[in-house]
Amino acid sequence: MNKIIIKNNPDLPYAVEEAFNRLRINISFLGKDVRKIMVVSTTPNEGKSFIAMQLWRQMAETGYKSLLIDVDLRKSIMTEKYGMSLENGGKIEGTSYVLANDVPIKDSIFNTDIEAGDILPNVDNVINPSMLLENQRFEDLLDYAGENYRYTFIDAPPLDLVSDGERIGSLCDGAILVVRGGVTSKGMVKHSVMQLERAGCPLLGIILNRVEGSKGGYYYKKYGGRYYGHYGKYYSSDSYYYGKKS
Repeated sequence: MNKIIIKNNPDLPYAVEEAFNRLRINISFLGKDVRKIMVVSTTPNEGKSFIAMQLWRQMAETGYKSLLIDVDLRKSIMTEKYGMSLENGGKIEGTSYVLANDVPIKDSIFNTDIEAGDILPNVDNVINPSMLLENQRFEDLLDYAGENYRYTFIDAPPLDLVSDGERIGSLCDGAILVVRGGVTSKGMVKHSVMQLERAGCPLLGIILNRVEGSKGGYYYKKYGGRYYGHYGKYYSSDSYYYGKKS
């Protein structure tokens, strides 16, 4: 495999690290049949890509063979945001390229500096990726991931924009729904849960992110009959991660 260098993925503050540790442990309690996990949100800018990246990192650093697949084929900025580049130079051929071309899936996934962590980012965004997601090639990619990795985290596009998320969810063992505190309404969350149920994708949990007024701790709280991980706004958001607040 070629190797991707991730230049912009520094260590997290202690409180955030502990929060993700608890999430990692909770995921490990789900059983051996939960291998392919979609990380999704209702709307853009809720922090799903940050959650997906850090869960993948936590699992891999713990020693679980883990893969992160970027399937936000319309608006991905993963390679730019995290400063990804090939160790030996050249262009990264990402998810959309792999799905559109007859190249060996095994040779299309990249190693990283984390020994147990592999990655497939998306580089070339496409206007309408539905054809790529609906073909057998995408199913083959996820089948390969399920057979060769203990955990695969799939960074999916928001559910309220397009039907891509439902298609992706139908091929996963479960979904983690990321919700932005004070922005995403309960009605929107319920609609997203219904979309996942319609796709036959079990809801594994809901993460409430960027919470106004929190002290930065991690705890559980009930939300419409379900439990979710609760993060403080100063620690959980992508904007903090890059040194500015949105």
